[in-house]
Amino acid sequence: MKRFFLYCSILVTLMAGIVVTAQPPNVIIVMTDDQGYPELSVHGNPILQTPNLDRLHGQSLRLVDYHVSPMCTPTRGQLLTGMDAARNGAVNVSSGRALLRPENPTIANYFGDAGYSTGVFGKWHLGANYPYRPQDRGFQESVWYPSSSIPSVPAYWGNDYFDDVYMHNGKEKQFKGYCADVFFNEAKRFIRESVQKKKPFLCYLATNTPHGPFWPKDEDRKAIAEVLADPKFDHLNGGLKNRLSLYLGMIRNIDWNMGKLMNFLDDEGLAEDTILVFKTDNGSLLGPQYFNAGMRGKKTEIWEGGHRVPCFIRWPKGGLGKPRDVGGLTQVQDVLPTLLDLCQIKPSKKTAFDGMSLAPILKGKTKVSEDRILVINYSRMPGFSNYPSPHSQTQMRADQAAVLWRRWRLLEDRELYNLESDPMQQKNVINQHPEVVTKMRQHLYAWWDGVKHLANEEQRIIVGTKYENPTKLSATEWLDVFIDQQGQILRGVQKSGYWLIDVARAGKYEIELRRWPKESEGTINGTLPDGTGNALPITQAMLYLSGHNHLEIAQKRSYRFEGLTKPVREGDKAITFTMNLKKGPTALHTWFQGRNNTMLSAYYVYLNRKEDSK
Repeated sequence: MKRFFLYCSILVTLMAGIVVTAQPPNVIIVMTDDQGYPELSVHGNPILQTPNLDRLHGQSLRLVDYHVSPMCTPTRGQLLTGMDAARNGAVNVSSGRALLRPENPTIANYFGDAGYSTGVFGKWHLGANYPYRPQDRGFQESVWYPSSSIPSVPAYWGNDYFDDVYMHNGKEKQFKGYCADVFFNEAKRFIRESVQKKKPFLCYLATNTPHGPFWPKDEDRKAIAEVLADPKFDHLNGGLKNRLSLYLGMIRNIDWNMGKLMNFLDDEGLAEDTILVFKTDNGSLLGPQYFNAGMRGKKTEIWEGGHRVPCFIRWPKGGLGKPRDVGGLTQVQDVLPTLLDLCQIKPSKKTAFDGMSLAPILKGKTKVSEDRILVINYSRMPGFSNYPSPHSQTQMRADQAAVLWRRWRLLEDRELYNLESDPMQQKNVINQHPEVVTKMRQHLYAWWDGVKHLANEEQRIIVGTKYENPTKLSATEWLDVFIDQQGQILRGVQKSGYWLIDVARAGKYEIELRRWPKESEGTINGTLPDGTGNALPITQAMLYLSGHNHLEIAQKRSYRFEGLTKPVREGDKAITFTMNLKKGPTALHTWFQGRNNTMLSAYYVYLNRKEDSK
């Protein structure tokens, strides 16, 4: 009997040891930018060959009716939170509407709390300032750039895809090599370091390619151009061929990097117990011009080609069964709850995800219900606005949504298509199927009732904290006004906007107004040092903070805006105002004014807390 109890004791101890030392699966999510469903050779692309992605396709479970937002920021926010864009705050790609609500935990918070190393590499596009940056959202390691493209307004000036400056854990750092190669290499470095620490890892690898500008490596451009020289492509005009050689050349590089990553996982003995997800962020950019895989629509559009994208999931040791197609409506909001389920991570706080766990479906235990209905909605670009408006196009509305049910598509509450009989969505049958419209419309407005109080609520940048001081503000966060590309700064686009900020600590602040970012060395009314950019006849700079300027005036015992307007002289790179700011929310307005009716806001503001209030 004693031997029996001793045996049981040893067995329990061993079993306990297994539980304690068992390593949970690693997770890698690769998401490319503007690569649609058509841009894989396994999906029939007539020009591009993607042998490595095709190999991954053959090893994976493929979600064949998988949907995202037609714009990248909403997709990214939905991926990281499992929540609809209308609830998580990231509803647009700029215009102050791309900020992920600070109170919502992200995938990095969940996995980090569960003991994982967490890293992000590449495109972020969910906020360049505190509390929206990767390091503020649970990512322990980060190499990233902030907005839509590498040469965007808040990014380091002059980046051109080669040997660029990115943010590394909160500090600017120059990296050698081509952008996508850098992000893949940095991800592998992070994985190696996590393995050395004997920690499971969550790696989020979001490439900037093939988003514009189209700057591929020359070897990839030449390879695609050589294919397009075949007479069978003579029906494509020369301009399109050139764009395709650049666009598809960047995807050729992605495929090469995916092959290197998969080989790396094999060589490091990580492939079997790593969940590898490959997906894209929205529909094809050029698909309708050459090959769209039997769909209508592209990026930014709510036809099928704008939001149906590939999603491959590979986990050899996960008990998912043989590689196969998985049908049924699925969406990007499903990824986070699915990964938490597969990794057996239970959030400490109850979270209401808008997505569902697909784990039972991936394991073959059940199927996606035919009664599932999805809603795709996002904020539209403010194309006609040069100044913020309470009725801007950026305001989300229920009747701009796409509603998906089985093979039915209700678009903007005015068009209904049946993909079974009309895959190209050419015939609007909304008047022929009132019962279908009623069901889908009821779901849409019930969904809207649950999010409408949040959908258009603005988020604020928090300034004056120990986490970010000084704060570099850029025009990308002007509320409801679109300025996001460095080319707009070069041209001197005359738009005006304001920043919504929250002053964390009352005190004396220096507020520095600039047309060009510091690293560019440009002057306010001149060009860059190399002569590029349009000079503007700016003669004065003005500053106004809602609820603060009257304090400055009272201190001066004057009712004039003395000290809030300063002259701009030839050669000035910045105009600096010093103000005592009180704690709390405010709006920061700036103007550059000059001859020939010149009027625009400062594209860049550097705000620095110098000392606390006494």
